[in-house]
Amino acid sequence: MQHAQALASNERAAARQMRAVVTRGALNVKRDWQAGAVATARRHARLYPASVSYDVTPLPGGATAEIGPDKGRPQGALGNLLEFGSVHNPPHNDGGRALLAEEPRFAAQAAQVAARGMRL
Repeated sequence: MQHAQALASNERAAARQMRAVVTRGALNVKRDWQAGAVATARRHARLYPASVSYDVTPLPGGATAEIGPDKGRPQGALGNLLEFGSVHNPPHNDGGRALLAEEPRFAAQAAQVAARGMRL
């Protein structure tokens, strides 16, 4: 019985830690995205970088995050045009670069949480 209680306690702790890892990863992607957008949007979309935000939704065992321009903020609606481009404008891909930069850090943190969860 003690082993089952320890396992349940460990599972709850791992879920809390994974939510923290997801939240930190989302914040890192948001900040990198904003920094990239400042450099690429320049004077044409000065307010666009501030429109990038994130929302974290807790799930059983962890969390999920949605990161990107908020269309309710000034110039947030330009997100699709700036990120993916158009016939007359090249794509900036600031979000894609930010996500790729965070991937190894996120994977390392998730692996640490998993390793801690294996120990009882």
